[in-house]
Amino acid sequence: MVEVGARLLPFGLRAGNFSIEQIGSGHIHLTYRLKGESSFILQRVNKNVFKQPDLIASNLRCASDFLKSRHPSYFFLTCVRSLAGKEMEYDAEGYPWRLFPYIENTVTVDKVTSTDEACQAAAEFARLTRFLDGIDTKKFQPTIPQFHDLALRKEQFEQALSQAGTRADEAKDLIDACKDSYFLVEKYAQLVSSGNLKERIVHNDTKINNVLFDKSSGKTVGVIDLDTLMPGYFIYDLGDMVRTFVCPVSEEEKDLTLVTFRKNIYDAMLSGYLSEMSEVLTPAERQAIPFAGKMMTYIMALRFLADYLRGNTYYHITYPEQNLVRAANQLRLLKVISENVSE
Repeated sequence: MVEVGARLLPFGLRAGNFSIEQIGSGHIHLTYRLKGESSFILQRVNKNVFKQPDLIASNLRCASDFLKSRHPSYFFLTCVRSLAGKEMEYDAEGYPWRLFPYIENTVTVDKVTSTDEACQAAAEFARLTRFLDGIDTKKFQPTIPQFHDLALRKEQFEQALSQAGTRADEAKDLIDACKDSYFLVEKYAQLVSSGNLKERIVHNDTKINNVLFDKSSGKTVGVIDLDTLMPGYFIYDLGDMVRTFVCPVSEEEKDLTLVTFRKNIYDAMLSGYLSEMSEVLTPAERQAIPFAGKMMTYIMALRFLADYLRGNTYYHITYPEQNLVRAANQLRLLKVISENVSE
């Protein structure tokens, strides 16, 4: 807590005025809740994932200015500036720290448990994309370049495979399963090259725990974790919602019989998303809706398996085979999505 206390000083705060606890279920940033007369969220940004963290701040400034001018009542979470007027303050190791106001009477959930949650959360992510429709996407820079580029992820998988050694033998069945779905890479390349997908500013990380819900009403308040708010395609957001909403278990589940497709959740999610985006999507984009969930699930299977083949260098693990479990889980999910969502 000494380090955390030191990080408060640039913002004019003192650790003695708060109870401090580490929170959050993510593996990227370190996040703390400061509970006091006024409460805050303090966060250390992972400089190894976000190699140019100042791009996050500039992207959010651009989005905030646009939303204030077009949709002034929309909830868009922004940083508390330091005494020096900065959105981030760097420590001696080069890690940027930032401060957010704590939004009282709100809660996040880690798993979709009802059609109402699925519908509301999807609508909230879609609302952000719709409200940013018309903004100059050239003002934004990618905070993680080619984050959801399926062709790139295939190349990275093949490179990891070429250097995997005995790990490739241990993962042979999963490697073969990934190769069997290479046709999805071709489909993605065709969609992008055709120009049928409009470049938009999208969230890019649409898990339900990135939505704030009001504790009293159960209604959505807004979306958070905007570090990947950058140019992309609607299939990125919709696809990650399919991947993380429709299955009743997480990507950590070892029992693959539990990896199933909840059609009622899928229908509710799609209904919520289209309630905001229906008039914004082009006819060609609408035709790509069934592809979204398959593409994003396959990307994660490739990424988990590639990380295992490289020796588990990217994702946090608690046991050696964890990325193999995750890859098998996502490949099973890809299968059940493909069986239930027709092109």
